[in-house]
Amino acid sequence: MIVIIDYGMGNIHSVQKALELMGGRTLVSNKAEDIKKADKLVLPGVGAFDDAMRELNGQGLIPAIKEAVKNKKPLLGICLGMQLLFEDSEEAKKTKGLGILRGSVKKFEASGSLKVPHMGWNSLKVEGRDCPLLKGIDTGSFVYFCHSYYPEPADKDVVAATCGYSKDFCCLAWKGNIYGAQFHPEKSQETGLKILKNFVQLC
Repeated sequence: MIVIIDYGMGNIHSVQKALELMGGRTLVSNKAEDIKKADKLVLPGVGAFDDAMRELNGQGLIPAIKEAVKNKKPLLGICLGMQLLFEDSEEAKKTKGLGILRGSVKKFEASGSLKVPHMGWNSLKVEGRDCPLLKGIDTGSFVYFCHSYYPEPADKDVVAATCGYSKDFCCLAWKGNIYGAQFHPEKSQETGLKILKNFVQLC
């Protein structure tokens, strides 16, 4: 069972529909006991970093998420959900993230024709062939973004794919059972659905 963590800030139903289309059994839940029983977890998110952490704290979900990670259950963070995996963010300098991955979240700087937020389709560059979520995904594949902030991992070995927008930034992170996608796979048509299928099929 894939539990999609509902903390009031995610595009929950589009993620759920995409996972189910790819063969996943899903449950949308904001209960710690469901998170503990899950085979896999998805942490979606749209909104502000500090609000998201406040909700996760307030609903008592953080210990259950960290326990699942410790127990090697696959976890996929999407967009804001990916950013929450890191230690902190320029969006909310007094708020700590989950700290599951080392590094910080930075804000794009608008300049000239570069607009913030970064919205729309952009291509990814695969940085290694061994990330399970990128099986069958080639450099140059297009995915859909909608974000003003991007993760900057302290450990460059976790960078599975990058995207260029004023600079190359990590758009897919991977470390063991932890995955983070800065783009929205549920909105990225064939490429995104393939990534979600790869997640569904993880052992």
